[in-house]
Amino acid sequence: MNIRLLKVVLCSLVVIAGISLVGLRGRAQTGGKKRATAAPGMSNTDCLACHSNSELTKEVDGKSVSVFVNEEPFTASVHGSLDCTSCHTDIREYPHDPAPQRVSCASCHEAVSQEHRTSIHASARVNGQPAAGCADCHGSHDIFRAEDSRSRVNRFKIAETCAECHTNPEKIRKYGLAAAHIIQSYRGSAHGKGMFDSGLSISATCSDCHGAHGVRAKSDPAAMTASANLPSMCSKCHLGILNDFEKSTHGRLWRSGDPRAPNCATCHNSHDIQSPTHAGVQKQILDQCGNCHVDQIKTYQQTFHGKATSLGMMVAAKCADCHTAHLNLPAADPHSTVSTTNVVSTCAKCHSQVTARIVSFNPHPMPEKKEEGAAVFYVYQFMKWLLLGVFSFFGLHTILWFQRSVVGWLRREEQRPSTEGPYVIRFVTPHRLTHIVIVLSFLGLAFTGIPLHFSQTGWGGFFTSLVGGVEVSRFFHRVWAVVTFGYAGYHLWYLARRSGIRLTRATLFGPDSIAIRWQDFLDLWRNLKWFLYLGPRPKFDRWTYWEKFDYYAVFWGVPVIGLSGLVLWFPWIFTRLLPGSILNIAMIVHGEEALLAVGFIFTFHFFHNHLRPENFPMDTVIFTGKMPLAKFIEERPAEYERLVREGRLEEILTDPPTVHARRLSLWFGSFALTVGLAIAIAIFVSLIR
Repeated sequence: MNIRLLKVVLCSLVVIAGISLVGLRGRAQTGGKKRATAAPGMSNTDCLACHSNSELTKEVDGKSVSVFVNEEPFTASVHGSLDCTSCHTDIREYPHDPAPQRVSCASCHEAVSQEHRTSIHASARVNGQPAAGCADCHGSHDIFRAEDSRSRVNRFKIAETCAECHTNPEKIRKYGLAAAHIIQSYRGSAHGKGMFDSGLSISATCSDCHGAHGVRAKSDPAAMTASANLPSMCSKCHLGILNDFEKSTHGRLWRSGDPRAPNCATCHNSHDIQSPTHAGVQKQILDQCGNCHVDQIKTYQQTFHGKATSLGMMVAAKCADCHTAHLNLPAADPHSTVSTTNVVSTCAKCHSQVTARIVSFNPHPMPEKKEEGAAVFYVYQFMKWLLLGVFSFFGLHTILWFQRSVVGWLRREEQRPSTEGPYVIRFVTPHRLTHIVIVLSFLGLAFTGIPLHFSQTGWGGFFTSLVGGVEVSRFFHRVWAVVTFGYAGYHLWYLARRSGIRLTRATLFGPDSIAIRWQDFLDLWRNLKWFLYLGPRPKFDRWTYWEKFDYYAVFWGVPVIGLSGLVLWFPWIFTRLLPGSILNIAMIVHGEEALLAVGFIFTFHFFHNHLRPENFPMDTVIFTGKMPLAKFIEERPAEYERLVREGRLEEILTDPPTVHARRLSLWFGSFALTVGLAIAIAIFVSLIR
């Protein structure tokens, strides 16, 4: 009995040994991999026996792809309690032959899978594969709930997850995605800064605007970002703004389905939305509104508000400051912020002394249209023709003079007078000092005022920045205005004191008088004939016709520019008796007269007195007050002959100016010429463009 049992045991051991040898042989033939036939019997431990190897890979489309599974995050993930075969249902044995198919999440997540199938991520395909599947966004073996900070779709990580594709040059090219900068733009936007800089989870992220699983192209009418749906989508966070927008003119157009209607992205852009207080956004308002309201932007830019804004003065009123950002209504609507009942309070937000008369001025002036205001129209026409007449006449006058001087120089008709020998006194000290103050104040006014007139140009902004900005420029402009009133008052006092109360014909119309005489018209006619080689050069006396024009231009310009400037400086005073349209008139007069003065002085006056070949590079007589006798005889022959005849020549003879006086005059004059010519050239270039 024991022997028989022993034989059974021995036979059994032999059979088992044989089976083991066969198994070992088969294992050697399969590379040592375990072979199983029944999936239900496969555990996660079985799978991880291979997939826990971090170097394990497989080949997909010619590329080596890792199939490593990190057990720790998988166990902690939302699927950690499931078996591998719960998702990889087609796996029956290993090694897997054929390779397992892509996992379908629809078996558990049918609703979101159906939503994904309608999205741009599923419909955009290359080689039959969707642009983005579940694993591309959620991960595969490390999926966590969205509330978990480890999740790839956590609010603070969604932008990073989306960026994996939307900043990938290969995928951008393959799927025709938008440029990579949209992700960077979002990070720098108000939404992105709120999310990443301030840590505010309520800040909008990609899925808030585009959706999570049903992302669609904005051209799709069903997309959350479609033009017709944007306001509703943005109202998820900005409901109060939507309420205002729907009541506005823009909102009414949007609700009616008008294709011209703006939506949120029209004004705020899409991915680089900035805070309305941002300086860049403040300047961008004009561009955004100007895309539709072209005429209104052009007229706005003619006002101080528009000019100052262009030069960087961000506190100046812009479109949204007057019309509001979202509840903009036509002026005829009594609820509008620019209606007659509300406009005073609207302007009072910035201007504490505003009155009903002040706000009656036209903030969008169109002076070329008579129906907008007859007074403004006629003033505009007068100033326009005044500028055209003066520049046309003196432009031709300068061209003719220049060519005649060049021809005379080539023919050697005239030689430059010697600076040796005695000098004569041309200007007394009060004249010289007054002229120096005029030069300084005029340059100061031009440098701080003309850039505002040409605020839309690059050089206008550059010149203003050199001063320190619009606010600093305004301050110094007013300082130089006070200086101008000062020298004008001093000169009037000087004239009254010099002439006294006895005004005779000789003092008014004699050769030494600055008053206009018939002789000036004769000199002009003879000079024009000389320009055209039709007669000799006229003999000029104490004052020439162009010098008198310069003199009276100042007498005209100071009160005209000064008074209009005072109206703009103190509008609440002048509008106590005058209508608000006086501000529109003052703006035209001040700007056009300043342009006339600057253009004339920096071109024709400079040419007449400094840049003519006879005087080039500069005539310093106005600074030293002295002129060589030889030059005096050539340029003022009538005065010289008269003084000799009257025996008064000796009275004006003097010593030459000192070297120091000459050098100082040359430096100061060169500075004035350089600044003036720079402004003149900038104006000329701007006008011909």
